Amino acid sequence: MKNKTQIARYLRQEQTSAEKRLWSLLRNRQFENLKFRRQHPIKNYIVDFVCLEQLIIIELDGEIHNNAFQKENDDLRDEHLRYLGYQTLRFENKIVFEQPEIIFESIKNNITPPSPNGRGPG
Repeated sequence: MKNKTQIARYLRQEQTSAEKRLWSLLRNRQFENLKFRRQHPIKNYIVDFVCLEQLIIIELDGEIHNNAFQKENDDLRDEHLRYLGYQTLRFENKIVFEQPEIIFESIKNNITPPSPNGRGPG
């Protein structure tokens, strides 16, 4: 079985159109000077996008995420990631194309200012 790094590498090569579009907007610290990674392994999961500095995860959800079983899995995953200190922000794929400002506003609302000692979130 492939390890998470190999799977993440494969997923980066096989991005959805929504992932490609969002990556073009987030990469190279283009948004709020935040460093995002795509298809990044965290414990047992591979998240779509993550800002490790802020512990913010962005998940883009297609149609499959509308069924009850998948919603339950997503909720459990989000809960586990929250326990690890991450905040997961979920958006439907169409938001990337139709209203990306909603994603940006949500990220801004979840940014933690640097601590007084200048080392990471406060």
